[in-house]
Amino acid sequence: MRIQHLIAALVLGAAPWWGALAKDEALARAVASEHRSEQFVARDKYRHPQEVLEFAGLRPNMTVLEISPGGGYWTEILAPYLHDDGVYYTAVSARGMDDWRKKLNADKTVYGKVRVTQFSPSVQAAPPGSADAVLTFRNVHNWMAQGAAEQAFKVFYDALKPGGVLLVEEHRARADQPQDPKAANGYVREDYAVQLA
Repeated sequence: MRIQHLIAALVLGAAPWWGALAKDEALARAVASEHRSEQFVARDKYRHPQEVLEFAGLRPNMTVLEISPGGGYWTEILAPYLHDDGVYYTAVSARGMDDWRKKLNADKTVYGKVRVTQFSPSVQAAPPGSADAVLTFRNVHNWMAQGAAEQAFKVFYDALKPGGVLLVEEHRARADQPQDPKAANGYVREDYAVQLA
């Protein structure tokens, strides 16, 4: 049931109790790190990285798998946060692998311990049962468009430890409209995302 609660809260953008959480100082340092790109820092007021990652229960000694990290918004935070005591996998498509490795190789001090794996809905992205948390941000609609969402969620499940956390962020579609199975507009109903999980 924990997966459902995480998905529901993140899809809804709800969590008015964020301010009541004790602030993770190591995470706050990673969010405030000078290596982060200005364009990503400017998005913090919309994406609330400290609150989202604290909500997920992340700790610096966890094994975390991020699926399809895009340009690296979350990687710029998670790489230093997990650097000393954790394990951080980033799973990228074969098509994006070269560009992703270039980004990581540009700053070995920050990204030198990031483990890069290939991701497709038919490829295991981390050792089975190894991840304390699997994270994916605004990707579900892409897998739906490819007809591969169920397979992608199977990859997440296989990577997670028993009791692990699946954090899914997605643009929320209206509940009073039917779900387009291909999510052509980029929006996914909350109940549909929960069903996939």
